[in-house]
Formats: sequence, structure tokens, C-alpha cells
Amino acid sequence: MKQQPGKIAFLGSGETAAAGGKMYEYLAAQLKTPLQVSVLETPAGFELNSSQVAGRVTDYLRVRLQNYRPIVHQIGALRRGNPGGTDDAELLQPLLTSELIFLGPGSPSYTVRQLQHSLAWQIILARVLSGASLALASAAVIASGTLSLPVYEIYKVGEDPFWKPGLDLPGLLGLKLVFFPHWNNRDGGEELDTRYCFMGAPRLAELLQQLPAGVNMLGIDEHTALVLDLAEATASVQGVGTVTIFARQPNQQVFHSGQHFPLSLSGDFHLPANLEPWISASVAEMLAASDPDPLANRLEQPDEAVLLLLEERRVARTQQKWQRADQLRDLILAQGWQVLDTAQGQVIQKLKTG
Repeated sequence: MKQQPGKIAFLGSGETAAAGGKMYEYLAAQLKTPLQVSVLETPAGFELNSSQVAGRVTDYLRVRLQNYRPIVHQIGALRRGNPGGTDDAELLQPLLTSELIFLGPGSPSYTVRQLQHSLAWQIILARVLSGASLALASAAVIASGTLSLPVYEIYKVGEDPFWKPGLDLPGLLGLKLVFFPHWNNRDGGEELDTRYCFMGAPRLAELLQQLPAGVNMLGIDEHTALVLDLAEATASVQGVGTVTIFARQPNQQVFHSGQHFPLSLSGDFHLPANLEPWISASVAEMLAASDPDPLANRLEQPDEAVLLLLEERRVARTQQKWQRADQLRDLILAQGWQVLDTAQGQVIQKLKTG
């Protein structure tokens, strides 16, 4: 695993609008091309149209990042405990080599339930710590916190304000944070206060009273991004709005677009010395198997045509279209690359000449 960690971007809204596009380009410009991208359907996995929900982002990334020759994998890992889910090593194989990983709209509670301790989440954490960038929007932003806000349960069902356990991405970094996208939302107009991720001021006050000591809140305005640079231990604000940090006591700090601040401002930031509580040894082995010689892989990588064939073959195998998978293997071989099928998925190697 590379020692240089990547970046984590939290988007207040606008994953297929200008704010999201600029954030993706900022991340992509610092990653290698052709750019390997994974879009997970998991946050919207409870919806019958989850493939379309994630598909809108997939299509947007292919167009917006076309200068980086993106190979975008849409991963339909909808839930735990089923073949083709968030513990399916074959389905999740693209995550192992993705440089940019996206999770977005859906339900925060569902997202936590399907990703907590899953193979998918462990791979994502491992990839971020080894140099990949993680882009989160909407439900995924909320779910990633130390605690998660059950938006649907409170705003739609009418339950009293409360917190649920989150995926605790901040805990990996020594932080205790809860995230509020849609911080300055105005969908309710003059009649309904939908600020603070549709909670409004009265419910936000109740949530603050329940917030455990030491946990900070972080609000991200609409069409605004907060980007954490883990290697530099800094955060920056992009987009049209602001980012607000405050603890249980109302001592707010507001940062505008273009401003930077140290991650220590939001807690005791540090990278993990021991990965074992977060990432199992088997996941670390999977990453090592997918990238056994990082230097050699940087010097010689398959071109976009070969990567497209490899992805088509992965899909064919998932659908048990074995004859088509064999045909694609031969096409890849003709391009000078050999495909090996391992317990962790496909591994591609350059054929030696001479």
C-alpha cells in the first residue's frame, strides 16, 4: 500500500452540477490517467431505480472528466448478505484499483447499515490511505460521520430528532465529526425552515443537546465542497457557499470558498498507526495482490481499449456469460496482456517479450 494518503471531498449538494464538476476536476487533476473511477449504488440501494440514481453521476463523470480518459465502473452493490452485495469480492474488484471513488444520494441510515464493517467499506478506506480520492455527496456525507443523521425518519416520518451511529470515517483520522450537507437549504421558502439538512432551527437545537461531548458539527452549504488533504493535514472550501464548524457550544467558525484551515481545528487529526481496527489483513492482501509492484505499474499500464475489454469481461463473468468472457480474454491477450482470475477478481499482467 502506498504511504501517501489521498483526499476526501464532501459535497453539500450538486453532484451533477457545476460545483460537483469543479470538485471532480480538482481531484482528477492530481491523479493518474487513464482515470479509474468507481461509482457505488449502495446509498440508493433500497430504491427500485438505484441504477439510474447512480447512473446520472456515472454519465456526468464520463463527460465532465473526459480529458482524463476516465474508465468509470458503476458498482451495483446494493446490500449486505447477498451475492452481488457489499461483501462480494468479484463485484467490488474495480475498487481495488480505482483512483476516484464516489458515493452519493440515497438514505444515510441505509448506507450505514449496508456498508458498516463491509468488504466494500474496508477497501474504500484502504484505497484512501494508499492515495485514492473519495468523493461523497448527500446521504453518503451524512452516513460517513461519527454519528449519522436519520433525515428520512425525522423529516418525513416525524420521529423526534435523534442520532444514529455512523460509518465513522472521521475516527480513522482521529476526529469526531458529524456532517450536515444542505446546510443553507431554502427549499421550504418562507413557509418552512429547511436549513441544516431539512432539520430547521428548532430540531437542530434538539440535536445539539444530544450531541456527545467532544463531537464537532460540520455544515456544508449547497453547491459547496469541503476537501480534506490528508497528506498536508489541511482542508479547503470550494464552490459558492461556506463551511461552518461548531461544537455543542455555539462558537461557530465559518470558512468561505477559497479559504484553507488545518484539520487540527476540527479535532486531534492524525493518520492511523494501526490499521487493524479498520481494515482486515485479508483486505490489505487483496490490495497488495492487485498492485504488487506500484512502480512497474506506473511505468507500463494497459491503454484505455484494454481496460474497457477488461471491464466488459468482468461484467460478463458476473453475469455467468463464460463464452463471452473467454472471447474477451483472447482479445486482451492479443493486445499483449494476460488476465489471471484470482479469488480477489481479475489481475492483468503485461506479457513478457523476447
